Amino acid sequence: MDTHMTQAPEPTVREAVALVVFDCDGVLVDSEPIAVRTHVALGAAYGWPLSEAEVIEEFVGRSTASIGEKIGGRLGAAVAEEWDERFRELHREAVDAALPAVDGIAEALDALDGLGLPYCVASSGSHEKMRHTLGRTGLYERFAGRIFSATEVDRGKPAPDLFLHAARRLGVDPVRCAVVEDSAPGVQAARAAGMRSFGYAGGVTPAARLAGPGTVVFDDMRALPSLLTGVSGQNI
Repeated sequence: MDTHMTQAPEPTVREAVALVVFDCDGVLVDSEPIAVRTHVALGAAYGWPLSEAEVIEEFVGRSTASIGEKIGGRLGAAVAEEWDERFRELHREAVDAALPAVDGIAEALDALDGLGLPYCVASSGSHEKMRHTLGRTGLYERFAGRIFSATEVDRGKPAPDLFLHAARRLGVDPVRCAVVEDSAPGVQAARAAGMRSFGYAGGVTPAARLAGPGTVVFDDMRALPSLLTGVSGQNI
């Protein structure tokens, strides 16, 4: 797969990256196709016909609470609650049947380990969900103790709260954080937090929806370490 990039503007002061903040679904684990298909099926069952493109536009990258608000506004709170319960059941069954890690993520994490560059997870998903998906793909132990959920903050993405919370907990200045995201709300949250953002376009979200100020768009996870360190070998 060819890598294409939209380079972020040159910062006034060049700070070395001290923490890489990964989203989970679609960045570490290839679960977004499962989630999209599940929401399409539930939409058909509950009377809100949705295409995959519409699910990506409306739901991908958002917290469970935010998705529930959207469904509740359309179909009522009782249906939203039932939809969420059914989604959890169907999603877990599909994950247990087959859930790969995102292609190239193991190599990328190995390279970051070699560089001595710390990383964490900050996801719209719950801790329970991340334990399950990261556990199924063998990635949980690589992030244990450095996993943050939107359930810990007042506002989910695209608000910056979760990323700022992760940086604060790990004692890193936001300007020295780099966020790896695969959704429009995710890269918007990174920009709002004052962090450099890297939009992974190898998943369900089109590259055009990830592009924007301060964002590098790429589509091969193996390229991430070199994007983070720069072709000159110096940290961006």
